[in-house]
Amino acid sequence: MLFENSMSLLWLSYYGISLLVLVAVYFALAFLPRLPRLVLTWGIAGAMWAPAMFRLPLIEEGEFYTGWAPAAMVAAVGFLEHDASALRVSLLCLVVGIAVGVMIGIALWWWRRPTDVPPAKRVKQVDEDPQPTRRREPVLG
Repeated sequence: MLFENSMSLLWLSYYGISLLVLVAVYFALAFLPRLPRLVLTWGIAGAMWAPAMFRLPLIEEGEFYTGWAPAAMVAAVGFLEHDASALRVSLLCLVVGIAVGVMIGIALWWWRRPTDVPPAKRVKQVDEDPQPTRRREPVLG
């Protein structure tokens, strides 16, 4: 059950809060064109959602606690503890997560890109109207 296992509840709340942050980032970048906004937003999502394995020593000699955490957190703890191996692995996971996020952003832009007729062809079609007496609606842009 979800409430019996606190680790699944922790991950669920982390992903829920990160979704709110992701939506806020997307709207905060509204001044950018669509492609850079999607690339940045999904790159940040990849950084937030990339998991990495960690290993912490316990009080008893020779015993360790291992688990999964966001790669950015594992990298930060590895940096603060001067743990080169944890830092290397977590940064690799972080870079892979960012790269996957950027690729998803580009794929979403490509999938939903506008496929309008270029303006030059649109003007040519209007000029070559077969029925010149027909009423034409005004068009902006």
